[in-house]
Amino acid sequence: MDILLEILTTMLAQFQKPTLAFLIGGMLLAALGSKLEVPEPVYKFIVLLLLLKVGLGAGISVREAQLIDLAVPAVLAGLVGIAIVLIGSRTLTLWPGVSTMDGMATAGLFGAVSASTLAAAMAVLETDGIAYEGFIGALYPFMDIAALVTAIVLARVAAARKTATSVSAGSSGTATATLGGGGHGGRSVGGPLIEESLVRGILVDTFRSPAISALLLGLALGMFARPDAVYASFYEPLFRGLLSILMLIMGMEAWARLSEMRKVAHAYILYGVTAPILHGLIGFAAGLLAHQLTGFSAGGVVLLSVMAASSSDISGPPTLRGALPEANPSAYVGTSTGLGTPVAILSIPLFMALADRFIGF
Repeated sequence: MDILLEILTTMLAQFQKPTLAFLIGGMLLAALGSKLEVPEPVYKFIVLLLLLKVGLGAGISVREAQLIDLAVPAVLAGLVGIAIVLIGSRTLTLWPGVSTMDGMATAGLFGAVSASTLAAAMAVLETDGIAYEGFIGALYPFMDIAALVTAIVLARVAAARKTATSVSAGSSGTATATLGGGGHGGRSVGGPLIEESLVRGILVDTFRSPAISALLLGLALGMFARPDAVYASFYEPLFRGLLSILMLIMGMEAWARLSEMRKVAHAYILYGVTAPILHGLIGFAAGLLAHQLTGFSAGGVVLLSVMAASSSDISGPPTLRGALPEANPSAYVGTSTGLGTPVAILSIPLFMALADRFIGF
């Protein structure tokens, strides 16, 4: 009982901090019918600066990090992303009324990472003076790309098998299915085999997405250039202010997206509410393993948990729209933005309380 009370007290205190308060405030404004709007170019500019900030900070820290200290969390982050998609493929996609394509797209989005949610968690930790590894931002692409590639490949394999089965049912011999979508042209697939060009095409599309491109640029500049001065004088001071505006926008958008949930199966509502917590606990377990192996900090464990709990709001949607055009955006984007993102952000205090309990700040 004392443990539960301690966790609830920690969570309540965090809800009063600016990051979470602005998110809740945005949702309240939208619920009350406010006409407040933030122009799309302003939103994109804020996201770009936040991604560059995270990338630059990670790159600067990678320069001084030990290889093993970075490699273990990076591998675990990738495995967590894959595990989340595999779990979604055995749960959400099997739910009545959920198509395989829509279910896999949703699982992929939830396995990928939200840069804004990660930035929010960083701000919360920094506000409380909790240290974490500076290279955390470098883990983003490992989990993000692993999840998106896994989801898209599994969705395409399922589509190919379905096509092959329908063709073979009407003719004799070995059927050859064709994979479309993603802008890469048709690809022949004999049974479960996938052409190497499909995976390569997915990787190229993912790396070219705005979020990954900006993050990797910041990472490269931080590692191989010397942007420390501009990072300290420009990006760092703007970080919390810009993040508060982004949280306000996301709160309003989350409330607006809830209306789209009426168009899809109730399974998405259940998934959107429960998946972030369950995924975050998977990330927390991976963080504890990294802590045992390399001394990964409690703050790092929190951020890895939040990355796992989050669902991609920038890199994922355009990647999935291109690779899986058959999937319904109202299903995967609505579930992610309307439910997954606010639940993930509001769960930050939970993972902080767990990390404090199991490791200690």
